[in-house]
Amino acid sequence: MEELARLSDVEQAAAGHGQLIWAAQGQGDSLGPGVRAWRHGAALAVASPNRQQDRLAVEGDSVDAVVLVRRVLKEIGASYRLLGEAALIDALVRQLPGLVPVHNFFWMETTSPSGVATAGVRWLDAREEKEATSLFDRFFPDSYAQPGRAGVCRWAGVVGEVDGSVGVEPLAVAADAWSAAGCGFMGGVVTHPSARGRGLARVVSGFVLDAIVNRYGRAALMVLTSNAPAVATYERLGMAKRRFGAAHIPAR
Repeated sequence: MEELARLSDVEQAAAGHGQLIWAAQGQGDSLGPGVRAWRHGAALAVASPNRQQDRLAVEGDSVDAVVLVRRVLKEIGASYRLLGEAALIDALVRQLPGLVPVHNFFWMETTSPSGVATAGVRWLDAREEKEATSLFDRFFPDSYAQPGRAGVCRWAGVVGEVDGSVGVEPLAVAADAWSAAGCGFMGGVVTHPSARGRGLARVVSGFVLDAIVNRYGRAALMVLTSNAPAVATYERLGMAKRRFGAAHIPAR
């Protein structure tokens, strides 16, 4: 097992797979705070500690990955949730005692701007970001990206009147969150129910996606496989999807 010390080492070993580059949380050519990466044969693993969820991104040959993940988990502990292509995670679950599946999702990414007209979308100010909190409290409480949480860089949105309310407030928002060198990340996409059907999620997502691609060269996100409308929206923005799985060792 070889440990990789630089972001450029991870990028070379990742062979263009955005999830591993994102997991490295690179700053310049350095890995992010606390991040470690290893290679064994044709497998690569990147351990990325996070206040909300420690993640271990895995890619490559399943035989080599079993050896690598077993060794890595002994070194870093069992708090890390494994993320990787669904077939690879299934193989790891079958061969590593104690590891159980959590769910499947799509990892979606692009290196191209969306081409979507984003008139009416802008970066929110501090007051508007705080007002957007109610969208998550009411309609998306399980979102990892929420106003005020660590790692969320900035919020974009469309502000307007909500049916039956006085004044204006955010109708649809999305965040540039946990972005890093080589791979920006979008999260926290939510629309007020009264504004659905107006395509706001698409234009807000397109606005954030374009900003991230321009800054980092790649934009990515995670979305549950069951969320067909969201998947369709991101595909229309030009994002390609890969079916991923998540697994962990439950705490005792």
